[in-house]
Amino acid sequence: MASASQSKKPQKLPGDKPSWLWPLFRTSVLGFILFMLSFPIIAFFINAFAFRWFYPQLFPKNLSMDAWENIFNPASGVDLWGALSTSLFIAVTVTLVSLIIGMPTARALGMYKFKGKRIVEFLILAPIIVPGIAYVVGLNINFLQLGLASSVFGVMLVHLIPVMPYVVLTLSGVFANYNADFELQARTLGAGPIATFYHVTLPAIFPGLVVSGLFAFLVSWSQYILTLLIGGGKVQTIPLLVFTAATSGNNARAAAISLVFIAPAVLILILTSRFLSGRSGAIGGLGKV
Repeated sequence: MASASQSKKPQKLPGDKPSWLWPLFRTSVLGFILFMLSFPIIAFFINAFAFRWFYPQLFPKNLSMDAWENIFNPASGVDLWGALSTSLFIAVTVTLVSLIIGMPTARALGMYKFKGKRIVEFLILAPIIVPGIAYVVGLNINFLQLGLASSVFGVMLVHLIPVMPYVVLTLSGVFANYNADFELQARTLGAGPIATFYHVTLPAIFPGLVVSGLFAFLVSWSQYILTLLIGGGKVQTIPLLVFTAATSGNNARAAAISLVFIAPAVLILILTSRFLSGRSGAIGGLGKV
């Protein structure tokens, strides 16, 4: 029996590649991608604590906390806490509003077929196809006439323009895999519209809501041009502080503010990463929209 089982083993042909070659290649590529993604953050981190770091030094000879003391000191002229609170308020509000507005639209696009659907999808995606500077200049004139310019409310309104396509596209993929029969069964058993949404619809689409909210927050959080033109320089957010620090020539302060700018996005991405892949992945149905 032993000799028979040994004879059934596949023979290794001379041209076969070693079994360890593909895993090594895959690991090398993954390591390279991770290094390229983390390298800017590593450079920011070193710069934020560096004291007089000049080329061609591979690592700064002296470390200092001056940059952090500077950005958290109101007397330095950098209103970090004010910009941080304004950015958080705008990004969170835009995220919530975009989810409320985008959910009915995404449900219609994901669950129903109707004439002109592709045209509607193109119009929804238009804000991320057309450069932001192309439409924000015209909007700035209208906002000035309506008294919305140089206000937080006006900035939130203009942030909804690039945010909505991501929300609608993601939620459309979720609703493309959604079975509305469960809602009908709940209504048949006596559940009202609110109870049906809370107990049936919301749990089913919750991963998609998390991913859509993540995209909405990141897009709003990182807006610079729209905030600068509509806010008129009076609405100070973290991206505006980053650009100002980057043009000031103080690399340590620019790096420290950049780390503060990156931190919330990285934290939210880590907390919601389980909704991006695996069995609860919320982006697997985009191809069915």
